Amino acid sequence: MTSILGLHIERLAHDGFKISDGYTIVYVDPFQISEQQEKADILLVTHEHYDHCSIEDIQKVIKHDTVIVTIPGCASKLNRLPIKSIKMMTPNQGIDVAGMHIETIPAYNINKFRAPGVPFHPKEDGRVGFVFILNGKRIFHAGDTDFTPEMAALKDINIALVPVSGTYVMTAEEAAKAVNTFKPEIAIPMHYGVIVGSVADAEKFKQLAKVEVLIL
Repeated sequence: MTSILGLHIERLAHDGFKISDGYTIVYVDPFQISEQQEKADILLVTHEHYDHCSIEDIQKVIKHDTVIVTIPGCASKLNRLPIKSIKMMTPNQGIDVAGMHIETIPAYNINKFRAPGVPFHPKEDGRVGFVFILNGKRIFHAGDTDFTPEMAALKDINIALVPVSGTYVMTAEEAAKAVNTFKPEIAIPMHYGVIVGSVADAEKFKQLAKVEVLIL
């Protein structure tokens, strides 16, 4: 786990992260993780695809009072988990959970298609990225997305976790254009090394980005 701007940040695999300020433990999209993990106070799930809403991995990190924040598309997978609270959000909403403010940003494809005119992640499906505040730092986890107008409009992001693999999400070049536009203090590449993409994509992103980039 790496110390970044007073936070402990660990990239787990793919888009999965564990982030802590020493008091609150936040997981986002845990995937292919080990059993020996601290339990989550808050668990954010960007959308229902198996590599983001992985019940096998979520079960490894939840406790009875973990609060899950996600979209309605994940409800059928999560409703049977033995926890007290699941908060459902749609894009462009804000909520306070366990003292942490969370906002949702639309996550969707503009130019990545499974068939002509059919994007992998259509905007109307309501998938999200998250902006949340921990230890006074604004953290953006983009989810599975292209470089959208909503992302371009982000302000005052300290740490941005952005996909770089292409195919289903931004390419390294598109991700660099994104961070060069909304200018986070630090950018961390994700969405490579498991299903699609490689460290080479992360390195290309780092070369093209005009902000500080940390490859975890």
